[in-house]
Amino acid sequence: MGRAYQNRKDSMAKTAGAKTKIYSKYGREIYVCAKAGGIDPDGNLALRGLIERAKKDQVPTHVIEKAINKAKGGGGEDFSPTRYEGYGPGGCMVIIDCLSDNPNRTFCDVRLCFTKTKSKIGTQGTVSHMFDHACILVFKGQDEEAALEALIMADIDVIDIETNDDAITVFAPHTDYFKAKQTLTDALGEIDFEVDEIQFLPKNTSPLAGDDIEIFNKFLDMLTELDDVQNVYHNAAF
Repeated sequence: MGRAYQNRKDSMAKTAGAKTKIYSKYGREIYVCAKAGGIDPDGNLALRGLIERAKKDQVPTHVIEKAINKAKGGGGEDFSPTRYEGYGPGGCMVIIDCLSDNPNRTFCDVRLCFTKTKSKIGTQGTVSHMFDHACILVFKGQDEEAALEALIMADIDVIDIETNDDAITVFAPHTDYFKAKQTLTDALGEIDFEVDEIQFLPKNTSPLAGDDIEIFNKFLDMLTELDDVQNVYHNAAF
């Protein structure tokens, strides 16, 4: 599992793009989250977690505050989440999460990325069953048994847990994200999570070689350039 996570981590580092792109994506996501669940992070746990992740990614405070203030006004764009699945270069599996105010435009833009790179967009469920939709929590520590026991006692169905380089990594169902964080904090004390997010983790990998690698990188670059694309998940391995 750790290896799958590392592949995902590397791909996102590669596709993150310029800082302004990162700020824009976080700003849009914070706006949608605050508009849907309220602007108070204490009462909107999803917003609180999102703000924490944004700060870890060095998103400036003014970007975060601007998005929240925009949601406070009650107007603005009406973004909705959309997800696309398909097969990328070399037959690797791809999931693309978007926030869009125009689903028709977004679909056409994403489909163009597929067609221009000899890839095939599919319908919902085409490849997602080959991924675990999991939360990932990484924090400093070595007492893996204490962390696992606390999670099990809280009836959290832990997917995997591992310790590397004095850090514990917990994989749990995405539906237990907030519960897992609170359980670990209650059991181990205040925790500074190095990684705190929800991802699609591939159950297996699809090795790429030769021209497929170059085409795949082009595919990721094209997707990253789209403002509506928030995250790209895949099982490609090099």
